[in-house]
Amino acid sequence: MGKSLSQITFDFVVPEEPVNSPEQSPASNVEETNVLPVLTEIAIKKDPATGLKNDKPVSTRGRRSLKENSIQADLLQIPEDELLFKKQYYAIGEVALMFRENQSLIRYWETEFDILQPRKNRKGDRFFRPVDIKNLVLIYDLLRRRKFTIEGAKEYLKKNKRAEEKFAMMQSLEKIKGFLLELKANL
Repeated sequence: MGKSLSQITFDFVVPEEPVNSPEQSPASNVEETNVLPVLTEIAIKKDPATGLKNDKPVSTRGRRSLKENSIQADLLQIPEDELLFKKQYYAIGEVALMFRENQSLIRYWETEFDILQPRKNRKGDRFFRPVDIKNLVLIYDLLRRRKFTIEGAKEYLKKNKRAEEKFAMMQSLEKIKGFLLELKANL
């Protein structure tokens, strides 16, 4: 017990930043000065609705806002029926890309909605038939565009047996509307 204790001190010094020339990128300066990379980046974006700058950290985790969901609801990449029915089965990865959603969300919707019944192989991989994709479009429309809750969407599908026909009619009317707006713009 004859050892004496000594205090350890740390000096945190931030190195001076060199002046950037137009040829240098900020990434090259970080490597030259041996400074640890910043864990979170600040994105300076202009909000399209307000035109103001947004200095929020960029993150891909967590839920998307309702505003982001409504913007992405119009960006579905579902092929036309002729192309859709050319393949017998679609892997869950392909389906997730069509809807721009996570595969986990598609799997969750499968457990919640009885009308989704993808085929599974021995390994457990899900393969969606074109009919399942059509049902997913209906569910996606109820949840993302029309802002139903999951329970509300289930109830709507149970009460309205002809919901699929109504949805198909609404889609065809949307196509006609798009065609007419395009025609009007060309005049």
